[in-house]
Amino acid sequence: MRIGVPKEIKEQEYRVGLVPAGVRELVRSGHSVLVEQSAGHGCGLSDEAYRAAGAVIVPAAAAVYAESDLIVKVKEPQVVELAHMRAGQTLFAFLHLAGYLEVARGLLKAGVTGIAYETVQLADGRLPLLTPMSEIAGRLCVQAGGTFLMNSAGGPGVLLGGVPGVAPGRVVVLGAGIVGMNASRVALGLGADVTILDINIERLRWLDNLFAGRVQTLASNPDVIEEAIAQADLVVGAVLIPGARAPRLVSRGMLRLMRPHAVVVDVAIDQGGCFETSRPTSHQDPVYEEDGILHYCVANIPGAVARTSTFALANVTTPYLLALANYGVEEAVRRDAALRAGLNIFHGEVAHPAVAEALGLPAGKTLAAGA
Repeated sequence: MRIGVPKEIKEQEYRVGLVPAGVRELVRSGHSVLVEQSAGHGCGLSDEAYRAAGAVIVPAAAAVYAESDLIVKVKEPQVVELAHMRAGQTLFAFLHLAGYLEVARGLLKAGVTGIAYETVQLADGRLPLLTPMSEIAGRLCVQAGGTFLMNSAGGPGVLLGGVPGVAPGRVVVLGAGIVGMNASRVALGLGADVTILDINIERLRWLDNLFAGRVQTLASNPDVIEEAIAQADLVVGAVLIPGARAPRLVSRGMLRLMRPHAVVVDVAIDQGGCFETSRPTSHQDPVYEEDGILHYCVANIPGAVARTSTFALANVTTPYLLALANYGVEEAVRRDAALRAGLNIFHGEVAHPAVAEALGLPAGKTLAAGA
């Protein structure tokens, strides 16, 4: 199989879809790998390292798309990239189609098969390809939030850890999943007062034990959310429904109850965001103020630490990529239930029920195990 690795062109995105070690494994298995020139430069991976692993370096993205059966990326295709894609081609990347209707329409029109990292799901509900990026985003989002709490960044002048004689900052985390757990860990490490909200009581019980009672856990509902965020300096939106649009947990009216110049970080922005007032931002221009509240809604938070993120992602995606290449896409998906869950678009039709619902489209054909 011919596997193509284009350079990411989303603003301030420096990750790359495949590292030289993965290239070497694919080449040893009899596949050819085309890597766009300088695709890995943003995370310290040279063209020479890819060549040494057996890749062919291609000078332009158009050639990578034209000559490849399977495209491996990090982020969803941008408009110019959609124009390169064709029927019969497979895309393996983060897609977040519920939050990017234009991307969904483009992939459907092109007739491609799209396997989304964020919906590859194990039988126990874990999301193995999303998890490392959620860990990184959870840890980074508190750092970012703490920065924008400073007066120099437009914040209220609050130090999350406080000092002797002055109370620490209050952090509210909406969602007790991987992002929420890691955000809470960093906030606690900085000395903040941390509250975690979730609808899953067992998960809250587990986190209470994990953090030895150092965080407050609350069963989530609109009244509890409203009361919690009214006292918060930093609110982290960390909710996820695989494939679906993120639930809107915080209305504009609730936001107006918050302290002036408090900060919200919407990690769910890739899936549409969980604050009514959220809209995507970039690392270059990460925040905006609305109703007196600073909003940090960067859609590719892990891209800020591209080298760590690239290797963390490659650790989990490469085995699935090898299966797709070795068995062929359709056979690999039939063999592996986790990959079947990752199938969002199949030959130009929506294949994932949650994605179809979010897009307001019917769920079309998919692949059954053993079919």
